[in-house]
Amino acid sequence: MCGIVGYIGKNEAKNVLIDGLAKLEYRGYDSAGISVLNNKITTVKAKGQLANLVKKSKDFNLEGNIGIGHTRWATHGEPSDLNSHPHLTENKKISVVHNGIIENYEELREELKNKGKKFVSQTDTEVVPHLIETFYEGNLLDAVIKATKRIEGSYALGVICEDEPDTVVAVRKDSPLIVGLGDGENFIASDIPAILKHTKDVYLLNDKEFVVLEKDKVTLFDENKNEIKKDVYKVTFDDTAAQKGGFDHFMLKEIYEQPKAIKDTLAGRVIPKERIVLDNIDKDAFQNIERIFIVACGTAYHAGLIGKNAIERLSGVPVDVDIASEFRYRNPILTKNTLVMVISQSGETADTLAALRLSKERGCKTFAITNVVGSSVSREADYVLYTHAGPEIAVASTKAYITQLVALYTFALYLAQDRNYIEREKIESIKEELLTLSDKVEKSLENSKISKEIAQKIHKETDIFYLGRGMDYAVAMEGSLKLKEISYIHSEPYAGGELKHGPIALIENGTVVICLNTNKELRGKMDSNIKEVVTRGAYIVGVIPESYTDNLETYNTIIRIPDTDPILSPVASVVPLQLIAYYVAIEKDCNVDKPRNLAKSVTVE
Repeated sequence: MCGIVGYIGKNEAKNVLIDGLAKLEYRGYDSAGISVLNNKITTVKAKGQLANLVKKSKDFNLEGNIGIGHTRWATHGEPSDLNSHPHLTENKKISVVHNGIIENYEELREELKNKGKKFVSQTDTEVVPHLIETFYEGNLLDAVIKATKRIEGSYALGVICEDEPDTVVAVRKDSPLIVGLGDGENFIASDIPAILKHTKDVYLLNDKEFVVLEKDKVTLFDENKNEIKKDVYKVTFDDTAAQKGGFDHFMLKEIYEQPKAIKDTLAGRVIPKERIVLDNIDKDAFQNIERIFIVACGTAYHAGLIGKNAIERLSGVPVDVDIASEFRYRNPILTKNTLVMVISQSGETADTLAALRLSKERGCKTFAITNVVGSSVSREADYVLYTHAGPEIAVASTKAYITQLVALYTFALYLAQDRNYIEREKIESIKEELLTLSDKVEKSLENSKISKEIAQKIHKETDIFYLGRGMDYAVAMEGSLKLKEISYIHSEPYAGGELKHGPIALIENGTVVICLNTNKELRGKMDSNIKEVVTRGAYIVGVIPESYTDNLETYNTIIRIPDTDPILSPVASVVPLQLIAYYVAIEKDCNVDKPRNLAKSVTVE
């Protein structure tokens, strides 16, 4: 959940580390720290924002050309200076940054205490430098390799040692870590934006791959210390892609980037009157699939609910959707004719990755939808479909979500074209509509003024409800989540037909209910559900298609979206909900891009 940066080279390490950590702030954190080596290791750590670390650093001599840095999101021990990373040995000769969770840390801690090691923090990470020290006999790489053989859990580690002033050692297992290759300087980082200012050439580390960084050399090893070779991955986006581009916040920028992201995700895959092409996937790959599980977390889970509806309606293949953190623990029935599809923006989501690995162990075919090339799920799944949303910096997902929807529609149509479940003409009609979604989202964005006016009216509410049926219910879930994530207003989504089974007791005069009513097949039923809350005094915000002209008097405010095939309406209908959440958060003066307690990439269980 944290951010790691490491540097060795010709420049001042302090500046590179702090700049890199700033580029990783989107991942979410509660404290930060750096260690710089110059004859001895000097470490500065501070609770709270990176600015606190910068201010505190002025009181220390941090000259030096080698160092490691970290932004922490607390898992073991409260946010504090002491619990912040880096963590060091008692003699301050070894410093470590860590992303992940050491599952057997209590056992290791007791063992190390019995050997005379003293601990000052509440973290699991602090066992790592002490463990490395017990194995250190003049070669840092050897000591790190031996230490990791004792560690159970997930980790990405960056390590420096006073006795080896020209070396950074790093390793990953189940937590993301990359190596940046420069001219007379080299880097490690949790994610590409941290080093993009310096290099576009990277190594993507696999599990249990170790790296030794020197100023002019990078050497990779496996866990048996066999040297390995790896292709250099060329980053195709530049540093400006991770900047705000004139918008007030990354989130707003990314909402307005959605039309392009949709086009990029469809490009080369969906062409009128031609077969849909999925990257590096044979047309017979899913011929024997009898059942699909979609497994994801949070926003990606909501995309999966819409994907279930689309896949079943278009291909006739039954689909179950699971929350990834629950999937493994219910002992799912998985067979060789089951396809497990995992969805993760980062491709590093710990629970989703664990579900993928379980499915592979059970002999299932696996399929990943992700936004990050070279991520763990993309490398470990049998098949992968990239969403091409580009870098998403804001913690609350928007363009990654909408491209997940587009990817799921593309996959559903891919299955449908060979299964004869619906007419060929219907498939072609939906393909043509799919190719118009970019323009329709552009049109939805033109109504941003209405979303802003709604936000100004409702931002002081303490409870807001979202209502929908069918796919509209799944969109309501996503709209409600967005509002909770960035404005901290309590909100709940409900299926329209469930109102009478309890939730209607919560409706009173002035209660805000945001109602999605985009499906003509369910319109009559939804109209009735809306009237049920109107008669109890609710204030109704309606999201409806342009062609809908009946019962308009039931809405206090209306947001129009472009007409499209009902199966595709979630793409356009989610846009005003994203904007409402954004503008409510602005009215409440919330930190839109970095909401409290949240992280962009959830890399711990």
